[in-house]
Amino acid sequence: MSELEAFQYTDGQTVLSGLLARPAGPARAAVVVYPTILNTTRAVEDKARALAESGYLALVADFYAAMPADFAEARELAGKVRADPLAYRRRLHAAVDAIKALPGAAGLPVLAIGFCMGGGAVLELARDGADLLAVVSFHGLLGTTLPAAPGTIKARILVCHGDADALVPRAQALAFWEEMDAAGGNWHFHSYSGVPHSFTNPYPGATGAVAHDPSADRQSWTATLSLFDEVLG
Repeated sequence: MSELEAFQYTDGQTVLSGLLARPAGPARAAVVVYPTILNTTRAVEDKARALAESGYLALVADFYAAMPADFAEARELAGKVRADPLAYRRRLHAAVDAIKALPGAAGLPVLAIGFCMGGGAVLELARDGADLLAVVSFHGLLGTTLPAAPGTIKARILVCHGDADALVPRAQALAFWEEMDAAGGNWHFHSYSGVPHSFTNPYPGATGAVAHDPSADRQSWTATLSLFDEVLG
């Protein structure tokens, strides 16, 4: 698997610490990877490496300019960074701008994927009209305080969702469908029956309402690469 390299970028005066995964040859496209509420994790880094193995230049973004010590600290940091929705979107755009500015990335198509909080993040970018070919949300948060305006969304959208996700009740999923239809979004929604939150994380510690599901993990990743193939031509 590809090695990750530290990469610093900025959001205004805030220095953020991302991770880059580079393909062995010329990159097919650039992908920003938005991590979980815990910021980067082993599972997220594995996905960045997998993207590099598939020919993509991948950047794992940094939400906080810090690594939380535990979930309680992560919740506190997430609350602060998301308190101002417009400032939060600027933080998300900073990673897109950073990967576009990389040497060798000029002119590359840009896509984005995200996990949990990061899944919600890529949907916020799509709602904001970010110039992305596609975004993919894995067990992401679907609600927003700034719904997409009609005609704003440029990116193709794929949502990979566990139907037993305790953080995203079915009513929220249906509200998302209605929002996307009203905005004229081009969206796919894959819902996996009986599958809980965090289904892409294979590492010990995820149990009960948060647990790995190998089938949903494989199916969602296959769907992602297929969508990327389609939009890239």
